[in-house]
Amino acid sequence: MDPIAENSSKTLANGGQVAEDDIPKDGTGVVKLDPWLSPFQDSLKRRYAKAQEWIKKIQETEGGLDKFSKGADIFGLHMNKDNSISYREWAPNAIRASLVGDFNNWNRESHPMKKNEFGVFELTIPTAANGQAAIAHNSKIKISMELPTGEWIDRLPTWIKYVTQDLSVSPAYDARFWNPAPTEQYTFKYPRPKRPASVRVYEAHVGISSPELRVTTYKEFTKTMLPRIRDLGYNVIQLMAIMEHAYYASFGYQVNNFFAASSRYGPPEDLKELVDTAHSMGIVVLLDVVHSHASKNVLDGLNEFDGTDHQYFHEGAKGKHELWDSRLFNYGHHEVMRFLLSNLRFWMDEYHFDGFRFDGVTSMLYTHHGIGTGFSGGYHEYFGAGVDEEAIVYLMLANELLHELYPESITVAEDVSGMPALCLPLSLGGVGFDYRLAMAIPDMWIKILKEKKDEEWDIGNICFTLTNRRHGEKTIAYAESHDQALVGDKSLMMHLCDAELYSNMSNLTPLTPVIDRGMALHKMIRLLTHGLGGEGYLNFEGNEFGHPEWLDFPREGNQNSFWYARRQLNLTEDALLRYQYLNNFDRSMNKTEEKYGWLHAPQAYISLKHEGDKVIVFERAGVVFIFNFHPTSSFTDYRIGIQEKGTYRIVLNSDSKEHGGFNRVDEGTRFFTEPTEWNGRANRAHVYIPCRTALILALESTVSQKS
Repeated sequence: MDPIAENSSKTLANGGQVAEDDIPKDGTGVVKLDPWLSPFQDSLKRRYAKAQEWIKKIQETEGGLDKFSKGADIFGLHMNKDNSISYREWAPNAIRASLVGDFNNWNRESHPMKKNEFGVFELTIPTAANGQAAIAHNSKIKISMELPTGEWIDRLPTWIKYVTQDLSVSPAYDARFWNPAPTEQYTFKYPRPKRPASVRVYEAHVGISSPELRVTTYKEFTKTMLPRIRDLGYNVIQLMAIMEHAYYASFGYQVNNFFAASSRYGPPEDLKELVDTAHSMGIVVLLDVVHSHASKNVLDGLNEFDGTDHQYFHEGAKGKHELWDSRLFNYGHHEVMRFLLSNLRFWMDEYHFDGFRFDGVTSMLYTHHGIGTGFSGGYHEYFGAGVDEEAIVYLMLANELLHELYPESITVAEDVSGMPALCLPLSLGGVGFDYRLAMAIPDMWIKILKEKKDEEWDIGNICFTLTNRRHGEKTIAYAESHDQALVGDKSLMMHLCDAELYSNMSNLTPLTPVIDRGMALHKMIRLLTHGLGGEGYLNFEGNEFGHPEWLDFPREGNQNSFWYARRQLNLTEDALLRYQYLNNFDRSMNKTEEKYGWLHAPQAYISLKHEGDKVIVFERAGVVFIFNFHPTSSFTDYRIGIQEKGTYRIVLNSDSKEHGGFNRVDEGTRFFTEPTEWNGRANRAHVYIPCRTALILALESTVSQKS
């Protein structure tokens, strides 16, 4: 057996350990953690057995997962030490193939390729007469193939590392041979950071990271955004839309070239510099990887690469995603498994990414792809005919590979279904992700803001939704992500303030009730989500300060305008605008977490959920969170329960002037506990909590300590 299968960590999200001897070797270890899974042991065993079969098969035929995942070292174009160039491509349906390009005047007769018994075409191009490579750096190339019908087709190499688009000529991409001189290649200088105990994720898109009406570059992101992200207290960046996608407005979700970093933002070396610079700041960088589907483009994508519709994808209707209008991978195919695992390995090795957020995991897990399906949480929904076990096994192998070869790596699943064991190791029968996204939380907040008056908020239901997660599986909570910022939806700040964001966010104008409410609730919603919602926290670029507009990329429907395809980060730098206060609060919130570490602490103990007062009190990581969501009532000498006795001080106050509040609370106040049981806690204290205010209290002895 591959050692990867034997060395899975047994540490769970709650910090506990599962004894090695107690773990069944058949994939049913998860049942010991969750007995409700007992009726589905056969499905768990089958998934696990299929994963082990793959591992054994790859060990016997390919030399193990490590070697198997180095496909990018074999396929595609490669410079040899003598400056000759090797090219390999899997195209089983093609009869003949040749490499064409600027280097041979697109003559398909001059550089024919040989096909082996596995359907792989190969070619080595000798060194030019001057001792240099026969193909010039950055020159255009294609593979030309003859089909059994006699037709010749031209395609971009599937493992190509750089493609460019000239919209003035054609929307289709051109493949380019990326081979810069050694002096022009970026050399990494900094090691990967350690995996943080608390992950505070800044979800970002390079192209929109400027107030200007254009596409921002990797270089600009490195210079302007990285310091901003660091100073806000985020320690993980999740980069969206990096894998090359044909249509900018797809937000990166119609990938056509899986090994190419998008040329919209600059050359590959600039992306390497971005990642390396982030590492120098101690920031982990995750890639948003799209293995759930692929662009249906034929001329510059994987679709019909060798003339068939089933080379990389399922044949016929099974291989098409009807809502996304895209192609679906055949995860049970040997070469598709090689392609996808090698793709992960490539981004880790070539660009030094630290892990991945896997997009569209729900679509992968189920044959119905989540279309027209509501998940009630019933366990029967996660097993049976509707589950795509080939996709699950691929995800098992992907996570196992990454965590064995890169022990500090992080994987995050975008799954709305709540599949059990998604974030448990393979050795227990899990799929192996480190975190799942808490996708129900932003839906809850938007539903409340749309449908409920402030005095109607259901405090108990809010707390339930924020804490309703699987024990032992880590969750990244968020109040809103890029999904809520896209056109057709509204950000939280737009729901809260709408048109007044355009007229009443200046310090020179009176504070209106709408803006007052909006700013207060924006801070409180984020802090409550941060403190109660998971073992990690995520924010989308610009939402930290209540970005005033949605996100809409240039497209025919908006006359190809960049007006909404930018983030107006300059709004926080204008001392006359109120956005600065929300930005300040976001920084303070992250810095407070950095010091006290509630994200990697056990789940909070909620001691009070008062529907009439609209007050929530809970403790986590030794600090006390107090929220008063009441729109008008402030409470003096409000009695709260605290487990640990001592003298407490305020360490975060949403009502401070710095955070755009009214300074109604004296932050120098000391809160003394009394040894009287209250709300299930051993001690009690009295606090003043103004309406629409959130406070965090910590023991006075910790306040002056450095984080």
